[in-house]
Amino acid sequence: MMLARASADSRNYVWNSRASVTTIAASDFPAVRPGWLNPEITLVTKMKIAASILTLSIACAFLASPAAAQGDAERGAKLAYTCQGCHGIEGYRNAYPSYRVPKLGGQKAAYLVAALQGYRDGTREHPTMQAQAASMSDEDMQDLAAYFSGIANDTVAAGGSDTEGIEAAQTCIACHGQNGIAVSPTWPTLAGQHQDYLEHALNQYRDGTRKNPVMAQMAAPLSDADVAVLVRYYARLKGLETTVVE
Repeated sequence: MMLARASADSRNYVWNSRASVTTIAASDFPAVRPGWLNPEITLVTKMKIAASILTLSIACAFLASPAAAQGDAERGAKLAYTCQGCHGIEGYRNAYPSYRVPKLGGQKAAYLVAALQGYRDGTREHPTMQAQAASMSDEDMQDLAAYFSGIANDTVAAGGSDTEGIEAAQTCIACHGQNGIAVSPTWPTLAGQHQDYLEHALNQYRDGTRKNPVMAQMAAPLSDADVAVLVRYYARLKGLETTVVE
């Protein structure tokens, strides 16, 4: 697919795919500020931004799930005993590369199931997590997800931080929400997640270590500076919490 300018005197664009050719008015692009049409911005840059926004919106529509994963939270709490050895200790770090293990409290249940399945099928790489997931059934994953998603869920349910967002995160909003609270149960909430973990995850999408068709496309053009701005923004929002063992 590609986006092409319809004419030199028009602000309309043509979306070309194998199936169709559609003319789209510039005013139809979602979450784009007026400054997007600043003449100082090159046409190539405009095309890349527009293509990213449209592709992401289409992908979200196809991949979003209407309901969260169902599971037994009480059984999940028992299964989580092993998980808490890392995820239940505030500030616990992965040895190499060094980063704090992710917060799971209040994360979307369906996303947690998808992540565990990713470690099990190899689309996510981490020796310890792959070993853990390899022995789990789908029921185990759903029960664990039900438990972790229920922790600190009031924070997430309340909508998290009241923020206007930042320009650098405009294309992230379609899936991860204006304030980092995911709009679909299949997409992760980013608000409150450890900054260094978010950086690690984005870099894995950038280099292909972590495989996801949407995130691969979104992360590929990011520079180190872009990543630094995004992860700092989401880490400072209210949301996820560490599931500290009582």
